[in-house]
Amino acid sequence: MGLILHDFHPKLENFRDEVIFGLNKTPKQLPCKFFYDSRGSELFSQICELEEYYPTRTELSIFEKYKEEIRELVGRNALVIEYGSGGSQKIRLLLNMLDKPLAYMPIDISKDYLFADAKELSKDYPDLEIIAVCADYTKALKLPEVDVNFAKKVVFFPGSTIGNLDHKDAEKLLINTSNMLNQGDGLLIGVDLKKDIKILNAAYNDKKGITAEFNLNLLVRINSNLNANFDLSNFSHKAFYNEKDGCIEMHILSLKNQVVNIDNIEIKIEEKENIHTENSYKYEIKEFQDLAKKANFVPTKVWTDPSKLFSVHYLLVKK
Repeated sequence: MGLILHDFHPKLENFRDEVIFGLNKTPKQLPCKFFYDSRGSELFSQICELEEYYPTRTELSIFEKYKEEIRELVGRNALVIEYGSGGSQKIRLLLNMLDKPLAYMPIDISKDYLFADAKELSKDYPDLEIIAVCADYTKALKLPEVDVNFAKKVVFFPGSTIGNLDHKDAEKLLINTSNMLNQGDGLLIGVDLKKDIKILNAAYNDKKGITAEFNLNLLVRINSNLNANFDLSNFSHKAFYNEKDGCIEMHILSLKNQVVNIDNIEIKIEEKENIHTENSYKYEIKEFQDLAKKANFVPTKVWTDPSKLFSVHYLLVKK
C-alpha cells in the first residue's frame, strides 16, 4: 500500500525550562515524559523483562490468549490508531491477529522515533496503509483523511500508559478519544489493576536495581543536556504504593543538603527532600469502566490474566 507522514507540528516543551521550573516547585518534580532518551528507553526495555515487572508480559499473554475474541470484536477492515510510536511487539501482535486491517495510524509527539518506526513497520507490512501522525495525543485533535474504505476505527492504547495520568487527565484523554471517533468505533486499552501491595512495590523496586537506574537516569540526562552537576551518589531511588490515591509514586530522594547548578542556575535541595518523577495509577475493573462511561464509552468486554494482575478493555463509542 504505502506510507504517509503527517507532521502537525505539536508544541514541544522546552527541556531546560521545564526542568528548572519543576525543581523550583514545592514539592519538586520532573516530568516522567523526559525519562525516554536513548538510555532511558534502553533501561525501560530491560525493566519489561524483569521478573518483578509483570505488566508487559501479562498484557502480552492476555492478547495471545484472547486473540480470537479481540479479532471478532475489532472486526474486518479496521483502521487501527495507536497512541504511541508503534515500534513495539504489541502492535505487531495485534496487526497479525486482526482480520485484514486496512490501515494503521500511529500518533506520537516524537517525530524522529515515530517516522523511523513507521518506515520499519511499512517494510514488514507492505500491504498495509500506514499513516504516521506527529501530534500530541493527550490533546484534542482531528485525524487526517485516510484514503482507504475502512469499516471502523479502533484506538489501541496498550501498556497501562493511561495510569501515568491522574483521574481528571485520564478522563480528559478518554473524552478527546471518543470525540474523534464515531458511534460503533472502539478503544482497546491496557489498564493495570489494584492488587497486593507487595507485588506493586516489588515491581518498582526490582532486586537488580534497573528501575532505580532508570529513575536516576533523569539526572544523568540533565547533566548531559543542561550542563548540570548532579552527583548521583547524593541521590537514591524511592518508589512506593500510595494506597489512598491508588497509585505508585516514584521519587528521587536527596541524601544530603546540597546545591546543584543547572545551566548556571543554583537549585537548593535539602536532605530527605523528594523530587517527584512519576505516578502510576491502578484501577479496579469497575472503577475504570465508570471512568470510561463518563467519556461516552460503553464497556463491552474485559479480559484479565488468571491472577488478575492486569486488564485489557474493549470499549465502544456511544454518541
